[in-house]
Amino acid sequence: MTSPAPTSGTGPTRPAPPARRVLAQAAFETRTLLGNGEQLLVAVVLPALALIALHLTDVPDLGPGSRTDLATAGVLGLAVVSTAFTGQAIQTGFDRRYGVLRLLGTTPLGRDGLLLAKMLAVAVVLAVQVVLLSVLALALGWWPELAALPGAVLTLALGGAAFVALALVLAGTMRAEAVLAVANLLWVLLLGAGGLVLSADQMPDAVGGLVRWLPSAALGDALRAGLVDGVVPWREWGLLALWALGLGALAARTFRWDD
Repeated sequence: MTSPAPTSGTGPTRPAPPARRVLAQAAFETRTLLGNGEQLLVAVVLPALALIALHLTDVPDLGPGSRTDLATAGVLGLAVVSTAFTGQAIQTGFDRRYGVLRLLGTTPLGRDGLLLAKMLAVAVVLAVQVVLLSVLALALGWWPELAALPGAVLTLALGGAAFVALALVLAGTMRAEAVLAVANLLWVLLLGAGGLVLSADQMPDAVGGLVRWLPSAALGDALRAGLVDGVVPWREWGLLALWALGLGALAARTFRWDD
């Protein structure tokens, strides 16, 4: 009779529960986003500078209402684009380039867990951005109605979902260097003419008629409607939800996990 094989005192190693795996990866993704100087520049510093500049100057004309209130709504939308789109597209594109996504996709975390972790990380970083920018806006004289805040949170969530999906479309179909260039270029274009800070109503009719259907314009208009005008932006919420669903379906169909 052979003796039984020795066993360790701790027993066989088992993977952590799915929720713990996702939370651990989300914490890692969050630290990566917050520890990247270039992404912090785009996510926090540039929106803060934009808010200060819009508060101190009269150009461009942001439309009727308190200039500080209008600027704050637009800059909060810009923060969503900075983190959910630009930062996430660049990070995911280079993760794919260096094989990180392919390796993580074969671990117990799985591909669905990895994508969920990325979404949670974006939500955490976006919450930090919103708090910091809101404190700055309050110091500049912004004072929103408390009743408008839940709707603003929903707007930020829908906008975040739409722009994360757009980030995954780019990061999953283009080379990392192209993602870097296109994501930064789109950030500039959306800031200047995407309806985030400057409403489509303030643009020429031929341009504004097209811009107001973009997810960036829907995000900016929804924040202005809720935080400045005190109305429920049903149209903009619906448009953002459609963009999120459409871009999410496109990302699921076209995303490549390696080059």
